Amino acid sequence: MATEALHPVHPARLTATLDPQLSRWLWLVKWLLALPHFVVLAFLWVAFVVASVVAFFAVLFTGRYPRALFDFNAGVLRWSWRLAYYAYGALGTDRYPPFTLADVPDYPTHWDVAYPEQLSRGLVLVKWWLLAIPHYLVLGFFLGGARLVWFSGGLIGLLTLFAGVCLAATARYPRGIFDLVIGLNRWALRVAAYAALLTDVYPPFRLDQGGDEPEPLP
Repeated sequence: MATEALHPVHPARLTATLDPQLSRWLWLVKWLLALPHFVVLAFLWVAFVVASVVAFFAVLFTGRYPRALFDFNAGVLRWSWRLAYYAYGALGTDRYPPFTLADVPDYPTHWDVAYPEQLSRGLVLVKWWLLAIPHYLVLGFFLGGARLVWFSGGLIGLLTLFAGVCLAATARYPRGIFDLVIGLNRWALRVAAYAALLTDVYPPFRLDQGGDEPEPLP
């Protein structure tokens, strides 16, 4: 029970499996291969903002996040993460990401957030800006500005670049770097879920590294 209190299961969950044999050079052109996704996501993120505004008022007046809007916004975050995992948010796979909002069971990374039956009507007024400010400061360091699908500088960008150089030189992705990159992205996605009003669970100031979500010990 004490362990569960210290390390509760977060409703936003990210898992990832590193491809055992990554191309040594494909990462150099993934920016080009990912362009169709960037175009689609540009429109999806506009819809995401509109849906979030509608959801804001729905939660404010009813305490509930409309399920259709919840599934759509969670899907946009999921799609964005899959692209980031393929491209310069992790370089964890060479398998081209699918064009879908839904989870793909056999894809090497998964992100989901549990649907809340009830949300605080008061928190919706402050959590996405005031309460999240400490995390925004941290993410500014992680992401170097938190641009679309983590395609930016920052610590994650530097670590991913180093992983790409290691791939080119040795055909190996250093496991320690992979675990750290996934941990940083896990933190970012927990904050994204909170700021997007998808959960009332405040993101922990904790770096949970590795491809698996931490589970509370019995």
